[in-house]
Amino acid sequence: MSGLAVVTGASSGIGREYARRLARRGTSLIVVGRREERLTELAGDFPDVQVETVVADLAESAGIQTVIDAIGDQAVTMLVNNAGVAHYSPFADLSPAHATELIGVKVHAPTMLTHAVVSGMISRGQGQIVNVAGMLAFSGPASLEQVGLHRSVYASSLAYALAFSQTLQTEIAVHGIGVQALLPGVVATEFHERQGMDLSAVPRMTAADVVTASLRGIELGEGVTAPGVEQVHLLEEIFSADLNAFGAQSAELAARYRD
Repeated sequence: MSGLAVVTGASSGIGREYARRLARRGTSLIVVGRREERLTELAGDFPDVQVETVVADLAESAGIQTVIDAIGDQAVTMLVNNAGVAHYSPFADLSPAHATELIGVKVHAPTMLTHAVVSGMISRGQGQIVNVAGMLAFSGPASLEQVGLHRSVYASSLAYALAFSQTLQTEIAVHGIGVQALLPGVVATEFHERQGMDLSAVPRMTAADVVTASLRGIELGEGVTAPGVEQVHLLEEIFSADLNAFGAQSAELAARYRD
């Protein structure tokens, strides 16, 4: 596999595994993260592959622009929007700074980076975009007791990634471009530790398995890849129900709202 891939959140976890997997395939890389030493180490592991490191904070517009400038007019064949932050907290206690950071990293940055590369992909008639979200995208109806996490903004950002991926796919698939929403469950990475959470006793999937599922899902033509869901028909039922509800709307007021 040749080409050029941009991978955000490449300092650790899923992003680092994705970068390593692509580098082994001979794909040139632009790897993005906050920790310069981690990115430098990653680049050093693949001396025969072109790896450009970009230190940037994607919570800030300046950081996003740094990545866009690094891409320039290069022909990006794959974009992996993986960078993440959670800030699990009751909404009333969530600081404005943390809310802004979360939305910046999980909503603003993927949107703007995708915008920066999609026109080139369309003109070349090929490309792949991966938006790393999570199964919490489906957790809106779940009670706090069922999930055990205060997650209103975080789960909403994942739901955005899912809807963005699906709707974008309907626009650009005709140009030969794939868009995948990647929805892992709990993954054994540093992610939760950085949130001050100890999930060492919780069954967790490896980052390697998540990336394996993503790459295989791309080969299968999946728009939504859920690495830990064996019964794929459950996902199909969710999306079918979405379409049924959307198609059932009427200009007439529903009977339950009438006097």
